[in-house]
Amino acid sequence: MPIVNRIAALTDEIAAWRHDFHEHPELLYEVHRTAGIVADRLREFGCDEVVTGIGRTGVVGVIHGSKNNSGRVIGLRADMDALPMEEMSGVPYASKTPGMMHACGHDGHTAMLLGAAKYLTETRNFDGTAVMIFQPAEEGGAGGKAMVDDGLMTRWSIQEVYGLHNMPGLPEGHFALTPGPILAAADSFEIVVHGKGGHGGAGPHRAIDSVLIGSEIVGALQSIVARNVDPMKTAVVSACSFHAGSAFNIIPATATISGTARTFEPKVRDLVERRISEIAGGIARAYGGSAETNYTRMYPPTINHERETAIAADVARDVVGTDRVNDRTTPVMAGEDFAFMLLERPGAFIFLGMGDSPECHHPAYKFNDSILGHGASYWVRMVEKTMPAN
Repeated sequence: MPIVNRIAALTDEIAAWRHDFHEHPELLYEVHRTAGIVADRLREFGCDEVVTGIGRTGVVGVIHGSKNNSGRVIGLRADMDALPMEEMSGVPYASKTPGMMHACGHDGHTAMLLGAAKYLTETRNFDGTAVMIFQPAEEGGAGGKAMVDDGLMTRWSIQEVYGLHNMPGLPEGHFALTPGPILAAADSFEIVVHGKGGHGGAGPHRAIDSVLIGSEIVGALQSIVARNVDPMKTAVVSACSFHAGSAFNIIPATATISGTARTFEPKVRDLVERRISEIAGGIARAYGGSAETNYTRMYPPTINHERETAIAADVARDVVGTDRVNDRTTPVMAGEDFAFMLLERPGAFIFLGMGDSPECHHPAYKFNDSILGHGASYWVRMVEKTMPAN
């Protein structure tokens, strides 16, 4: 496989960076240590400009090619934050911070982009400008939006933007992407059911049972996808938590249900939001109670642009060969705040296969260091192929 030779020589160093990030995970915007190390490395490499504090704790490194006749500027993005969960991977460099773990591979994404930055500052064999974007708060904090709102695209005149994410289950070193929607809109909802408390044994008939109402709501929410959404469309509605009560014999006055909804199309998203509220309110009223629904639109769908997807697929083929690139992969119902960057500039998001591994967000998740060279080479080739020096 034509992994860049210099990148192959750097893989041990890239892995060491990743292991350090993995040992010291940080959440959301509180990625101060990680961002500080990233900024220091970029300065050491010789980036032409290193700026911190973009989108609160994001870092941007700017690398000019040996030529700038093309005037082209492309952005390459990696995320830096971890997840609030206990690690069970058993690796020797496991998290040293209780309750935090890099269980989605952002440590690997950051290390790969750093490796590419080191190579590109050494060689500068391109005509244009590469903007290395290190983003905080992908895991529910919309750090991508924060960086965009802070002028990421306009300040550096970024014309195209590209993102990459590891994928457990996809064969090691394979790439997958598709034009159009590749990841879903990710929303959350909370339903608060109001009933009337009472004695669960002696006087249930005098209560309005919030647990019973909530249970009916949870079941009925599944009718949205089954009976309201066009069978040719795609949606997910999942109630993921149910909190109520304090004792075995007390009917609680309130119950709280929370969950997530995933969609690709705006009309389906509108439908799901409306039906969750209608179902919750209608069932609650039928039992003599009431329900308040709070629906939050978190991340829009991640939609790859046609031209840039073709570019990304060609770059991936340069790295691993034609038979290891699927350029019409099935979209995934996960959410990704790179979507906000794709709303601002054309670009593409690609998956890099990890091989057999526990899925992302699993406590036993293990990043496969064997793909670090593939990812870093993809970034290098993206710059050199899209902005050739001659």
